[in-house]
Amino acid sequence: MSKKKLRVMMLGGLCEIGKNLAVLEYGDDIIVIDCGLAFPDEDMLGIDLVIPDITYLEKNADKVRAILLTHGHEDHIGAIPYVLKSINPPIYGTRLTLGILESKLCEHKLEKSAKLITVEAGSIVRAGVFSCEFIHVNHSIADACAIAIRTPVGVVLHTGDFKLDVSPIDGGMMDVTRLGEYGNEGVLLMMCESTNVDRSGFTPSEKKVASSLEHIFLKNAERRIVIATFSSNVHRVQQIINTSVKFGRRVAITGRSMVNIVGAAVELGYMKVPPNVLIDINDINKYPHDMVTIVTTGSQGEPMSALYRMAFSDHSQVSLSSQDIVVLSSHAIPGNELLVDRIINELYKRGVNVYQNDYEVHVSGHACQEELKLMHNLVRPKFFMPIHGEYRHLMQHKELAEFMGMSSENIFVSGIGDVLELDENSCKRAGNVPSGRVLIDGYGVGDVGNIVLRDRRHLAQDGLIVVVATVDIDEKVIVSGPDIISRGFVYVREAEELMEEVRNISNEVLTKALDNGITEWTQMKNGVKDSLTKFLFQKTKRKPMILPVIMNI
Repeated sequence: MSKKKLRVMMLGGLCEIGKNLAVLEYGDDIIVIDCGLAFPDEDMLGIDLVIPDITYLEKNADKVRAILLTHGHEDHIGAIPYVLKSINPPIYGTRLTLGILESKLCEHKLEKSAKLITVEAGSIVRAGVFSCEFIHVNHSIADACAIAIRTPVGVVLHTGDFKLDVSPIDGGMMDVTRLGEYGNEGVLLMMCESTNVDRSGFTPSEKKVASSLEHIFLKNAERRIVIATFSSNVHRVQQIINTSVKFGRRVAITGRSMVNIVGAAVELGYMKVPPNVLIDINDINKYPHDMVTIVTTGSQGEPMSALYRMAFSDHSQVSLSSQDIVVLSSHAIPGNELLVDRIINELYKRGVNVYQNDYEVHVSGHACQEELKLMHNLVRPKFFMPIHGEYRHLMQHKELAEFMGMSSENIFVSGIGDVLELDENSCKRAGNVPSGRVLIDGYGVGDVGNIVLRDRRHLAQDGLIVVVATVDIDEKVIVSGPDIISRGFVYVREAEELMEEVRNISNEVLTKALDNGITEWTQMKNGVKDSLTKFLFQKTKRKPMILPVIMNI
């Protein structure tokens, strides 16, 4: 019998930003690291969220021993409520990570069935043949960890998202000592994040934001200050609260995810708020403008977020004017630039001054090149797999590893679903498993696929024409119609001539079919569709969706 090998694969988080999900398999044991979501692209019309395709895990549900979470960001935990509906292994994470997850599970009514097990940095979890140690790292959310997994063939280190912050707000510096100990022992494979691999130097400390905030508060002492940031950035919110207290301001929180996460962080002790500082958003008008700070969601321009509703005068409690300033304490995620610009334009129309990138009100939570080099030097893996990034990030991380002296033969830039097989001395590609993306539309999970998306794009771009006719198959005559209904194609009152031609062509096609003894519905509909498609493209250079509805009496 051949000796078993360790199989490593990513079902998300490669050649994309978001929906991170890693799988390690050995024999009859599988563990999952992270289970996140991504937000839809502009061409995914009507789609709310995107999650990984877990068909492989569903087929091997009896082998899945645990889901291990590195931290509480949406792109690492957001898919769990959907995944738990088909597989339900124990979930291990730190206190804040599980606190954030628990509120999500409550929304999906899964809090009683989920098996949540709290760990802390230094904890070791045994899951089948795997022994997994959580190692403290710095990130833009508290309680983030890397995970070192002892397997029968060697150690695999998954860095999660990290940066080296030598002056962190809370929780201490990344545990470089423990990472170095694993490096000295010998690491078979390192899976390392690549988000900021294209940025030179070190990522600035979170504390750098504090001085920028103080400058803004001092300069705008007579105005109400609205600050939009990521709801999960507990340390950023803590600094906003600290600065507000220093300037004698009350703080109101708005946006569902912001309220939930701040509530969990305060309850678990990750945020310290002096008495009477937090006020209800409904009470902000009881205080002078210069005594109020509003912390809100919407820094990425998300439609219907709290900041979006403020900008478009649709927020029930906050009405912005020239007496307010808005601070965007974030950088636009690639793809969100237009959404952010739209909000900024609306804010300026209302006379609101906007502080953004020029004022150093945001620092990244991801490692830049020098920190990635440090991680490579500490761990010194035999094999390396860059993760968490678009293809360009993965390739740049490969080049960085080569610069650090690693052989290109030992670096594996993979795609989603690709399998790596490892033993003590070798690593090779070994096919792939089912993978991809599952689209969430409202309460529907996976019921909108590529065909439905194609139809939505078609309708959005060229509109719809419905041809309705009633025929008598026995007598081979058209009894009524054809009637033409147009939606999103042309304004009918201004295109009566064109619609009349469409009606005549439809009538000719149906009459000819009946005269030739064609009574099969599909043939009749296809004839109408083909003829109208050619005619309308010649006339308008557009191809509306054509939907024939033919009935028999």
